[in-house]
Amino acid sequence: MVDEVTSSDLQAWVAGLDALFGRVAARFGRVEPRRQARAYVMGLLAPVERKTGWQLAEAAGDVTPDRMQRLLNHARWDARQVRADLRAYVVENLGHRDAVLIVDETGFLKKGTKSAGVQRQYSGTAGRTENCQLGVFLAYASPLGRTLIDAELYLPKSWMEDRPRRREAGIPDEVDFATKPALARQMLAQALDAGVPVSWATADEAYGMDSKFRRFLEQRGVGYVVAVPKNQIVAMSLREGDKRADTLVAGAPPEAWKRLSCGPGAKGPRLYDWALATVHFETEPGYQRWLLARRSLVPNAKGEREIAYYLCHGPAGTPLEELIRVAGARWAIEECFQAAKNETGLDHYQVRRFDAWHRHITLAMLAHAYLAVTAAHAPKAQAAWSASHPRRSGVSWHT
Repeated sequence: MVDEVTSSDLQAWVAGLDALFGRVAARFGRVEPRRQARAYVMGLLAPVERKTGWQLAEAAGDVTPDRMQRLLNHARWDARQVRADLRAYVVENLGHRDAVLIVDETGFLKKGTKSAGVQRQYSGTAGRTENCQLGVFLAYASPLGRTLIDAELYLPKSWMEDRPRRREAGIPDEVDFATKPALARQMLAQALDAGVPVSWATADEAYGMDSKFRRFLEQRGVGYVVAVPKNQIVAMSLREGDKRADTLVAGAPPEAWKRLSCGPGAKGPRLYDWALATVHFETEPGYQRWLLARRSLVPNAKGEREIAYYLCHGPAGTPLEELIRVAGARWAIEECFQAAKNETGLDHYQVRRFDAWHRHITLAMLAHAYLAVTAAHAPKAQAAWSASHPRRSGVSWHT
């Protein structure tokens, strides 16, 4: 049963929101966009089903959505600066040395061809190729809480080569084509340059298989556990040459597999069988490389127990349990996506311009971060919110 919410609780939550918005208010310069931005965030937090311009305007007491659209499309403010304030807010309230930075993308289904970056492309959100936009996101997950802290809209090459289309969508001339891993490196660099406390990073195959992405983390002194495809070449000794990840794992002795949880799930601990191999390859003094394998407990339709593969790099002597914890942390960003879409309208926008996309996404992340911080400091608030907002050989095996 949810504890009764008192007037003092409500006052504390409002004060927390006022304090958060006090951090970013100066980014809007003039009084009118500053007030409209606060109303926008309040609307994103309101219990309305769809957080489009009309619904946000209604929640703010506006007759039309013109002011909300002006805030996103024409008002003068820099969403990147607001995201810097958002990052500082998250660090101040959720910062922890054992935190993990998580990179992933999510799709936004769209109609038409006018929205910046839209085209038919694979969306992991839909699980198929759709007409959509793709956003690359950075999440921060610590023992104190988890939330999204940065985002960049992915622009396919077809868009970058079409100057009239770029101008119509408001894509600045200085924006060049960047792969999704390159966008991820950009966001990670900004977070690390800002002093975000973190020990590890994790990402799925699209980023883990990118050697520049892994090398960037190594150069910045951040450990990683990143998913890679089964045919990923794992560097070995000169004598034995290079071998595929699945070939190496196939040779793991039975005693190498250990049944462990990578964290709590909706139905209890997420149990898998895990095997860890030390990869004897050159690295910095005091660091080590590993190949980590995760095997499902239940066979698939083909009667096979599916195996996922991870390349790892971190301080020598890091225990298996720590690498598994980092691997399991990747689910945190999926939870953030679901919560931000369901609760703060991350995907409810109706804008086409490049800068307007970043502005809406930034304000939606700001609202989501407020909920995450409030939940971390006031468990009663989280319980009340949840109740009222239902969710929609060169290898050494470790034995």
